[in-house]
Amino acid sequence: MHQVSPEMKACIDDCLACYAECLSSAMGHCLEMGGKHTEPAHFKLMMACAEICRTSAHFMLIGTEHHRHTCRECAEICSQCADDCERVGDMQACVDACRRCAESCRKMAA
Repeated sequence: MHQVSPEMKACIDDCLACYAECLSSAMGHCLEMGGKHTEPAHFKLMMACAEICRTSAHFMLIGTEHHRHTCRECAEICSQCADDCERVGDMQACVDACRRCAESCRKMAA
């Protein structure tokens, strides 16, 4: 097992938390609410966010240097997703998880 720094461990945790939050919010809250919660652009962004978070966590866990690239992209998508969830409204848990993950991933990408 490669050495995982405390910062990387925190980023993995933030990525996995954001993955779970985006996926469960989309599949539960958004599908139940309908309307702007299920607009294709919003829904696809949430799915993309969940997937890049999962991928970034995976790359850090396996210890590949490529995590810098996935984390850079993850930070960008998480920021977009946070803004969009804020626009849609009534999605504060998702907004918070995305912002936290974006911040962690920016540090890992640096």
